[in-house]
Amino acid sequence: MAKQFGIIFGCLALGELLALIPGLSIPGSILGMLILTVLLDRKVVNPKTIKPVCRFLISNMAFFFIPPGVALMLYFDLIAAQWLPITVATVVSILIVLLVTGHLHQYLHNRFKHNRHEHK
Repeated sequence: MAKQFGIIFGCLALGELLALIPGLSIPGSILGMLILTVLLDRKVVNPKTIKPVCRFLISNMAFFFIPPGVALMLYFDLIAAQWLPITVATVVSILIVLLVTGHLHQYLHNRFKHNRHEHK
């Protein structure tokens, strides 16, 4: 399991290092997961290699939400005073993310599907 954690956290660490590049405004955690995705896609890392640790992390995901949930209790007064803007911003941002993700997925799926047919 140490090797599996090493692969995941190694990608995360590399992403954090890349995030230190001046002018790069992408969070290190996102870069790390993109690196892991590329490694999986290019078959550098076998998905079966990291599957057990991924299942463990997913099954214990609620544990990782405890610290931010506790920290929110410090700001109940601010949240109560600003509940409407917070709610509107949350709903709008969720809809935007869903729309952009859906359209990007369709675009990339169609593009890669089209490219595969050309190369056969």
